[in-house]
Amino acid sequence: MKLYVARHGQTQYNLEKRICGRADVPLTKRGIMQAHELAEIMKPYSVDKIIASPAKRARDTAVIVGRAVGADVIFDDRLFERDFGDTDGTPEATPGFQHQFEQFAYQYPNGESLLRVVQRIYNFLDEVKFKYQDQNIMIISHGGVCRVIHSYFNSEDNREFFDFFLENAKVMEYDI
Repeated sequence: MKLYVARHGQTQYNLEKRICGRADVPLTKRGIMQAHELAEIMKPYSVDKIIASPAKRARDTAVIVGRAVGADVIFDDRLFERDFGDTDGTPEATPGFQHQFEQFAYQYPNGESLLRVVQRIYNFLDEVKFKYQDQNIMIISHGGVCRVIHSYFNSEDNREFFDFFLENAKVMEYDI
């Protein structure tokens, strides 16, 4: 079983370096182009199913890729980005944000902690391994979710965990 993990295409929040957790922002024109480029990259690969975050930016990326590779797309709420609560939409340079971001147990006001994100993503991956064991699956989600997925397959210290960053519309491949 192969697992292909990709991040959605570019959004205006990405350009403006704004915190984009649960905010349902669309792809930019460049983000749409990136989704089509990702689709072209994936055409030679065998993808049986795409599972994506229902957030507009990931959903639209997944639909573009799904059409190109001939794979059904399903959406799973567990693939939403971390809920940054009241911090959503504010600049990434907001004082204290980076420190809070790197605190595993810190729960944003009206949001969630990184530990909760890890729990839901690891549970999701355990289910995918069991349910789709004879298929190649593509996941299209968000930067933070891709970081957590990467940690599922790799032993990392805290710095390596936070240093991992998947660019918009880029893909990683994992063997299960």
